[in-house]
Amino acid sequence: QGLKPIVSTESPALIFGTTTKLSSDLPTTDSFLGKNKVPDLQKFFQKPDGLPVHLKRGVPDKLLYRTTMALTIGGTIYCLIALYMASQPRNR
Repeated sequence: QGLKPIVSTESPALIFGTTTKLSSDLPTTDSFLGKNKVPDLQKFFQKPDGLPVHLKRGVPDKLLYRTTMALTIGGTIYCLIALYMASQPRNR
C-alpha cells in the first residue's frame, strides 16, 4: 500500500455532454438597460407622512386593503355560522 492516495485522483466521467462557461468567457454587455427605480421608491416609502407602508400609494392600496379586510371578516363570520350549524343536531 505504502504512499498511494486512498481517493482516486482521476476526474469522473462527464454525465452531460455540454461544457460550462466561465464568467470571464461571457460578454461584458449589460442585458438590463432600464433605470434603477429602487432609490426613488425608497425615498417615497420612507417619507415621514404618518401613513403605514401598505397604504402609501393612495386609492389602489386603500381599495386592496379594504377588500382584504372585508373578505377576512366575511370569511370569519361564514366559518362561525357554519360551525354553529354543524354543532346543532338535526330534528327528524
